[in-house]
Formats: sequence, structure tokens, C-alpha cells
Amino acid sequence: MEIWTKDVFGAPCWVSLMARDLDTAQHFYSAVLSWKFRPARLGDAFSVGEVAGVPVGGIGALAGDLAVPVAWTPYFAVEDADIAVERIRERSGTVAVGPVSFESGGRAALAADVDGAVFGIWEGPVAPHWRVGAGYAPAWLELRTRNAFDAAIFYGGVLEWATGRSGCCEVSYEEDQVVLRHSGEPVARLNSGPVEAAAYAPHARPRWHVHFRVADLDRAVAAATSLGGSTVALPTSPDPAEPWATLRDPDGGLFTLTTARNPAGTRAIG
Repeated sequence: MEIWTKDVFGAPCWVSLMARDLDTAQHFYSAVLSWKFRPARLGDAFSVGEVAGVPVGGIGALAGDLAVPVAWTPYFAVEDADIAVERIRERSGTVAVGPVSFESGGRAALAADVDGAVFGIWEGPVAPHWRVGAGYAPAWLELRTRNAFDAAIFYGGVLEWATGRSGCCEVSYEEDQVVLRHSGEPVARLNSGPVEAAAYAPHARPRWHVHFRVADLDRAVAAATSLGGSTVALPTSPDPAEPWATLRDPDGGLFTLTTARNPAGTRAIG
């Protein structure tokens, strides 16, 4: 059965990299994340990364055309892209692009919240069973922002979180984080902390951050650095069974790698 954004409204439904060069980005992330790429139905400037034939994330060669930083961006499901864009503007957010219609039947917009963290909205079909933390999808999403409560109010108003509507996302406060859940499962975390707008510290700006699973963290980090990536942080994980590392790709795109917990019935990633 085909799934549409109205069925999972408010939840993250995809992640996409805004890259400068599609072939270069594909080569890098294929080596680091063991993804295989195929053309997307959105046009020649897009490709879809897959693991075991399952769509995981996308890459679009957009950063050069739009003069935006190279970055991984989460997209959230909305029932109506036009209404969502109005809500973003009403709450002092910024809409950079869209809504734009695609041949796939979907409509998307690229926006920023009041602190400048970039995110997308998507109206239309979504990858079946794609959910943060499950299967081969990203391990988790994190918003690093000045005030997580203020951010939750902004996104809640735009994306209809915690409205009481059947099927909406729930919001709770757990261990100093605002946690977003869909159908009871955590799909994103919002964290308060010191952030900056300085160009010299892109890792400290308000932003959405994507954590990807890999089977062998050391191998993945070595692959990234051998292809022009760099290590931002190799901290001690609070869970020794799931160490993690934050890296930049060759164009400066930030992401974190964490060890894989394989979903039942699937093979290891990487």
C-alpha cells in the first residue's frame, strides 16, 4: 500500500544532502555508508541512496545553484505544503524555496526556523516503512538550537505536533531533551545549548543534524578521511556499545556516524 504524507504528518519522512557535485558526493557516501545510488524521479540533479534495495536518503546537486551551504537536511511530512509554508512565515521562519512541484507527484519547500536551522517539508508519497531509528533509515535526528522549548513551539505549530489529532506526533521532555515521537517511537530530539552564527564554526550553528548507522565505525571514518573528509569530534560515547564520530564531508557537510543495531531480518550496513 502506498503511503502519503497525510498518513504520517508531522514526522520526519526523508533526509537529503544539498551537494555541489552529485557524482563526487555519491562516491564519498557510497564508500562511507555503503550506499548504492540510483536516479531519483525528481530529475537529473537528484539520486537516491539505497541499502539492500531499500531507499535510505537522497542527494541533490543543489548547493551550487542555490548558493546554500552543503548540508544534510531532514524533510517533514505535511498534508498541504502551501498551508505549512504559511505557518512557517506566520511564525517568523524563512521560506527559501518552494513549494516546488515534482514529476513524482510530490511538492517540497526548503525553509529555516527562527534561529536559522534549515529543514524541508514534503507533501506527497513517502518511502514505505521509512522511519528514523528503524530499518536502514538514519539512527536519529537532532536539532541543536538555542532553546529547545521555543523550537518545539515553532515546529509544533508548523507541523501540528501534539495537537491531539489522530496520528499526530507526541512531544515529551526526557533527560534534558525535547523528544519527538511518532506512534510511540522516538524520531527526533531537540537540544538546547550554546550556538553561534559564525562562519568559522558551522558545527556550532543552530541546525538539524543527522546520525547514520554503520557496521564498522573505524572503517567508515577511515574511508571518509581518505576521500577528503575530516573528523570534527571523536567523543566518548555514553554507551560503549554504540560509539560515534562526527565528520565533515569534502564540501563541509556535517554528519555523525554511529554503530549499527541491525533491524530484525536484515544484514549489516557496511
